[in-house]
Amino acid sequence: MGTRGEASNGYARDTVSYSYRRKGENGWTKLSDVTFAGVLANGFDPYAVDAATDAIYGFERINGTRALVRVALDGSEKREVLFSRPDVDAAGLVQVGRQRRVVGVSYVTDRREVKLFDPAIQQLLTSLGKALPKSPIMSVVDASADENRLLIFAGSDVDPGQYYVFDRKTRELNAVLPVRPQLDGVALSPVTAITYKAADGTMIPGYLTLPPGGAAKNLPAIVMPHGGPGARDEWGFDWLAQYYAHQGYAVLQPNFRGSTGYGDAWFQKNGFQSWQTAVGDVNDAGRYLLSSGIAAPGKLGVVGWSYGGYAALQSSVLDPDLFKAIVAIAPVTDLNMVREEARFFTNFPQVSAMIGNGAHVREGSPLQNVASIKAPVLLIHSDKDDNVGVGESRAMAGKLRGAGKKVDYIEYAGLDHQLDDTAARTEMLGKSDAFLKAAFAGK
Repeated sequence: MGTRGEASNGYARDTVSYSYRRKGENGWTKLSDVTFAGVLANGFDPYAVDAATDAIYGFERINGTRALVRVALDGSEKREVLFSRPDVDAAGLVQVGRQRRVVGVSYVTDRREVKLFDPAIQQLLTSLGKALPKSPIMSVVDASADENRLLIFAGSDVDPGQYYVFDRKTRELNAVLPVRPQLDGVALSPVTAITYKAADGTMIPGYLTLPPGGAAKNLPAIVMPHGGPGARDEWGFDWLAQYYAHQGYAVLQPNFRGSTGYGDAWFQKNGFQSWQTAVGDVNDAGRYLLSSGIAAPGKLGVVGWSYGGYAALQSSVLDPDLFKAIVAIAPVTDLNMVREEARFFTNFPQVSAMIGNGAHVREGSPLQNVASIKAPVLLIHSDKDDNVGVGESRAMAGKLRGAGKKVDYIEYAGLDHQLDDTAARTEMLGKSDAFLKAAFAGK
C-alpha cells in the first residue's frame, strides 16, 4: 500500500510511504519511503510482489545507479541486490504470465539486454533467438494461464516487429501479427551505435542511421535529440529516424548528458537545469557529423519532439550558425511556462523543483532568446496537448515573427502530445521534409 500526503494547499508532498501486510496479519508494517526530487526517485520503490517467495521486487538507487532489489515480506525485510551496474541503470522488470511473474530485469547499454532469473525462460528465449536470428529484440508479451502458450514479440532495427504464438508443449512457433505491415518490402536502414567527443572530451553515446543504399558521406543530415528530459534513445526500430533516413538524411540521435539510464552523474540536475551541458552535447553531435564528412556543408539541421524540440530551439543560444534548419514538434519554449502549466495540478511542487530557480530559467528558455536564432524554424503543435501546452508554440511563433525571423507554424486540432493520428503524422512528416530541403537550398 502506498500513501502520499498533501499540503494544506492541496499540492502533493514529495514522499510516498509504502507499507505491507504480512501473511496471516491484519496490521500494516512500514516498508519504505520514496522521495521524488525532480525526476529521479530516491528510496526503495516497490514494483511487484512475488507470492511464491513472499517477497517484493523494487528499484533503488545504489552508488549512483538504479538497482533491482528484492525484499522479504515475512517481517525480516531481508534485502538482496539482484542487479546493479556502475555504468547503466536497471531499466525495468521482465515479467511473464497472467500473474506478471518476475523472471528477470532489463538494462540498456548499446542495446537492451536482460538478466533472467528463471532458467526455463532463459533456455526458451535462447532457443527462440536461434530460430529468429534476424530479430534480436525479443520479449514475452503475455501467456496463457498455465504459461504453456506464450505471445512473443521479435524485431530489430530494420524490422518494426512481429508477434508470434509459441506452444511450449509442441514447440510450434506461429506468426500471428506484424506490427507495421505497410512497411513490408520497404528498405529500412540499419542503426549503428556510435560515440563522439563532446567539447570537454566526454564521449557521448548515440545512434546513427544512414540512408538505405550505402551512401555515408556528404549527406543532408539531422541531429534528433530525444524527449524527456527523463528519457533516452535505444537501439531498434524508430519510425521517425527511419522516415528521415528513407528521405536521404543521415540521422544522429545522441544520448546527451541529462539523459536517463546512465546513472546519476550522467543525468546531472536534469536537461533543463543543466541545459548548457545537455544542449552542448546536442550541438557537438552536429559538429561530429560535419567533421566526419557525413554531413554536407550547409545541410545540417536539428529535429526534436517535446524536450527534443526544446533542445532544437535552444541549440542556437550556444551556436547560432551551426544548424541551418530547426524543426520543433510540441516543444517546451519557456521554463516558467512549464512551471505555470502545472500550477493547478497536484504535482506542481515537483514540476517547480524540476525547473528550479536562478539565471538558467531565463537563459535556458528559447522564448527569451529568439535574438540568437538565425536558422528558419518550423513549429508543430496540437491544441489538446496535455504534456506541453500549445501556448508555448503559439508564443514562440509570435515572438519569432515579431523579431523578423523566418518561422512556419502548423497547429493540429483535437490531438494530443503524440499527434497520434495517421493523417496528421503523414502531413507532419511530409511538411518537415520539405521544410528541411528548402532551408538547405537557401529558400
